Amino acid sequence: MDYCTIEDIETQTSTPTLIQLTSDDGQEAVDRVVAQEAILYSSTLIDGYLRGRYSLPLDIHFPLLRILAIDLSIHRLYSRRMRNEMPEVITKNYEHAISTLKDIQKGVISLQSENDTFETSGFSATEYKTNKNILDKLFGKQRMSEY
Repeated sequence: MDYCTIEDIETQTSTPTLIQLTSDDGQEAVDRVVAQEAILYSSTLIDGYLRGRYSLPLDIHFPLLRILAIDLSIHRLYSRRMRNEMPEVITKNYEHAISTLKDIQKGVISLQSENDTFETSGFSATEYKTNKNILDKLFGKQRMSEY
């Protein structure tokens, strides 16, 4: 499963940059084969981290995985051209993506799909109770009006 598209990468980097990163023969268009290979790399890497924690292939789209795949793919494309002069932001995004994948693998971060609600098991905002009442306010309306 591909976690991002060429259009996702193009939106993040700009069309001229993507052409520069993918075109080997001075073409004036994005080399879709090269871009697709970068996406394949990022998707395979993500699957490697998810294997064992989630059953693959995933049949649900997770926004976090899309973002990570974009960052990993962009780094892969930059490494074709600028291995020794990699922009710092590209390196930082790559390192952050790998760190996030490790956290997902360990269970520190769990994946949330676009269809998931915010409620977690055993907690619902409608069931929230507190032992505080109106008299527990340190700075009520009357106290605040003194200032």
